[in-house]
Amino acid sequence: MKEGLKIAIGADHAGFDYKQALLNAVSAAEIKDFGTYSNASADYPDFAHPVASAVESGEFDLGILVCGSANGVAITANKHQGVRAAICWTVELAELARKHNDANIVCIPARFISIEDAGKIVAAFLSTEFEGGRHATRVGKISC
Repeated sequence: MKEGLKIAIGADHAGFDYKQALLNAVSAAEIKDFGTYSNASADYPDFAHPVASAVESGEFDLGILVCGSANGVAITANKHQGVRAAICWTVELAELARKHNDANIVCIPARFISIEDAGKIVAAFLSTEFEGGRHATRVGKISC
């Protein structure tokens, strides 16, 4: 992982345990937990929007979002300009999301992978650099 990264993290109730494990596993210059702070039922947009806003504004370099399927947090985060949130359930997808799509938020589907795999996926996401080149041209065409 690149030194000095600032990471925003959030999850709903389905992703709470995973978020807690990831908070302990990720070493960053700064990591901010945007909640939720318990397993009590919670609405994913309440956590996805603050994480996406933090990345959108440039206050944080990358984000991590966790919910049951990862679909809700990804859809919500991708409403923000300049945010490219990718659902990743394998290390390879996390690497490709960074290399080819310059994804800046990884979305983890807690109900479909193990906590151990989530840690590996996040580690790969945080340590992989964007390749640029032909991929930069494509990424440049994403914004509306």
